[in-house]
Amino acid sequence: MTRDTLEHNQIPIYFVSVLLAAAFGVFAPTSAHGLGILVTPAIAVLMYAMFLQIPFLDLRQGLGNKRFIAALLLANFILVPLLVWVLTRGLVERPALLVGALLVLLTPCIDYVVVFTHIGKGDSRLMLAATPVLLLLQLVLLPVYLGFMLGGQSAVVVAVGPFVGAFVWLIVLPMMLAVLTTALARRSRLMGAWNNAWAWLPVPAMALVLFVVIGSQITSVVRDIGVLLPVIPVYVAFLLAAPLMGALAARLFALPAAAARAVTFSASTRNSLVVLPLALALPDDVRGLAATAVIMQTLLELIGELVYIRLIPALVWRAGR
Repeated sequence: MTRDTLEHNQIPIYFVSVLLAAAFGVFAPTSAHGLGILVTPAIAVLMYAMFLQIPFLDLRQGLGNKRFIAALLLANFILVPLLVWVLTRGLVERPALLVGALLVLLTPCIDYVVVFTHIGKGDSRLMLAATPVLLLLQLVLLPVYLGFMLGGQSAVVVAVGPFVGAFVWLIVLPMMLAVLTTALARRSRLMGAWNNAWAWLPVPAMALVLFVVIGSQITSVVRDIGVLLPVIPVYVAFLLAAPLMGALAARLFALPAAAARAVTFSASTRNSLVVLPLALALPDDVRGLAATAVIMQTLLELIGELVYIRLIPALVWRAGR
């Protein structure tokens, strides 16, 4: 098996992981609950493996196509946040659900969106080159968006120490280690071999994270399904409307078909596994339900992506402009 084969088959691999985790969690809930201690280290490993694949040292390349970058930023950091603000107004009386929905819907995906873009006949190379821009901007802007959209509750959520700790240990530190590894790999054969070995791991690491997260949390989803019902229409509406935000931004900047599809996939695909540790670090009174809300979005999004990879190539610049 080659790396390309592994990456091109990652979606069915993820679905198998999800199904196995759900079955394990439902039929062996006590054992599955013990997987919770593996969530943080598994996510840390995933973040490091994933960040190693992002060309941080070639950031200039990601900024080279100015029209693409402009459309990408317009879609993800202006149009989508406006959409999210509108869609989540019905959750203001349910703070845990609101926080979970905002965390996941305000952050554009930086990992498997590249594969979805490729399968959906978008420009995956442009998407990959732009991932450092997306990552850095969402890390800066997420507290701003949360502060605005949570209003009086923002101090409780954004300023807590565990939130900052999760952000540093599970996002900033793996990212810095990945940048350091990449820099050393350009000078050392040993580090180059280390880097190449880790290039095989993002897909298995993602599958592992899905397994431990869903396996340990599925009982909470089943138990709280009645409480989660208000957020499900929000996620479904996002799945329907977000591609329109991406297509609109691409149209405004007159992007060709492949680049337009990349922007559309980016606007529609969210960063659930990156923000999950942030949800798990929230105060006790909102942590469990917020994390469950993030996981619910992941499950719905994986289904939505199967529709996107067929509809987006057909509808976004169908004539091949």
